[in-house]
Amino acid sequence: MEAYGDFSGVYDELMDNIPYEQWSLRLDTLIRKYGVSRPERNAEGILDGERNLVLDLGCGTGTLTELMYGLGYDMIGVDMSEAMLNIAMEKRVASGSEILYLNQDMRDLELYSTVGTVYSACDSLNYILEEDELLQVFSLVNNYLFPGGIFIFDFNTDYKYRELIGNTTIAENRENCSFIWENYYDPEEGLNEYDLTVFVRQEEENFRRFSEVHVQRGYTLEQMMSLLERSGLVVLEAADADTSGPVTPESGRIYIVAREQGKEAPVTTG
Repeated sequence: MEAYGDFSGVYDELMDNIPYEQWSLRLDTLIRKYGVSRPERNAEGILDGERNLVLDLGCGTGTLTELMYGLGYDMIGVDMSEAMLNIAMEKRVASGSEILYLNQDMRDLELYSTVGTVYSACDSLNYILEEDELLQVFSLVNNYLFPGGIFIFDFNTDYKYRELIGNTTIAENRENCSFIWENYYDPEEGLNEYDLTVFVRQEEENFRRFSEVHVQRGYTLEQMMSLLERSGLVVLEAADADTSGPVTPESGRIYIVAREQGKEAPVTTG
């Protein structure tokens, strides 16, 4: 079963507590601090166009992608869920934005040019369950980054799955849907599985029920930094994603900023 299949239709309603606007402002701050991309659409020259491109890797329904576009960035969104991308493209029609959406698995990322910035938010990378596949993602990101470009991403730590979520059940009622989230953590495999059952109101008192199973792996900061180094990326900053303060052993989610190095800056004439 495709992850985020039926769930895509109620994703935005159930995730309405995610601070997307706050995330977009943090991304903008980090890009301006460390990166080469600038919110300058229709920049002169091909190289300027590539440098200013920003890729949302695992863009989902495009909420954050649209916000970044609204801040002035030329955006590309990549996601492996066709259902999520269909919703993102509906938002694009409604907003009139010019975001390019690509239906791709990030492990097989293929772009038509380099981009100045890649970011991946909302623990998308935790869906990569094997270190060698995560290394492949990082290497592809490094390959497609413009010289000096940056990669910003967050991830849930193994501590979060082991100590904060563990084996728990969460249930919520909303106006148009309800869900039961049953969480299971396997300490031997280091995998976190959550079984999601959703009830969506159809008409009057009738509901449609569907279920999805999602599996994620928690990583440590040390694992991430090692994989980034092996991919050729250089870590610039790591912080607790919830507090923006230093990473601690109790950090449940961490964000990292890393930079491409090794490519020669293109030579321009004129």
